[in-house]
Amino acid sequence: MKGIHSILVVFSLLAFACSLASAFDPSPLQDFCVAINDTKNGVFVNGKFCKDPKLAVADDFFYSGLNMPGNTSNQVGSNVTTVNVDQIPGLNTLGISLVRIDYAPYGGLNPPHTHPRGTEILVVVEGTLYVGFVTSNTDNRLFTKVLNPGDVFVFPIGLIHFQFNIGKTNAVAFAGLSSQNAGVITIANAVFGSDPPINPDILTKAFQLDKKVVTYLQSRFWSD
Repeated sequence: MKGIHSILVVFSLLAFACSLASAFDPSPLQDFCVAINDTKNGVFVNGKFCKDPKLAVADDFFYSGLNMPGNTSNQVGSNVTTVNVDQIPGLNTLGISLVRIDYAPYGGLNPPHTHPRGTEILVVVEGTLYVGFVTSNTDNRLFTKVLNPGDVFVFPIGLIHFQFNIGKTNAVAFAGLSSQNAGVITIANAVFGSDPPINPDILTKAFQLDKKVVTYLQSRFWSD
């Protein structure tokens, strides 16, 4: 019964995210536009080539595996399983996607990041998370909340946000995003792990840090 309730909550999130989608991803002009990589037999729409609708099959709208826990044995103690247009080609032009996030016991972190193309609505199904987002300049106001199973929180499009497992057990959350491919920019990766690296003098001044600290941070491996 608990599992059924969790699934219903997740689909409710997707419905909400879908209602936001028209503000970001372009609205489709047909029932669907299944993405393909074949440029000879497709039409380019919204970043993908579209399959002839007559050739579409049920598997174009299907994904299996979100019941499987992600591997949290990494530096940040979290794992994001993404289900977007790359996993379900039928999502192309529909302006919606889904993720499962697993967090290791106390300390599992989905580090500060942004989604440049989508608002996120997250529901906790297991564990206890401390979550938050920061508004844009000049206020830089921090909004935070402790979430328990069944609790929902929204992260507005483009704003830096995070989730941190403060419980003693594993935590699991699902999130709907208002884009077929919302994108993700992990702040630490982007700033200290860019390729090629940002000039340390720039980061030293921007963060008011000793240059040795900046070069040390740039030498670290930052996990997505």
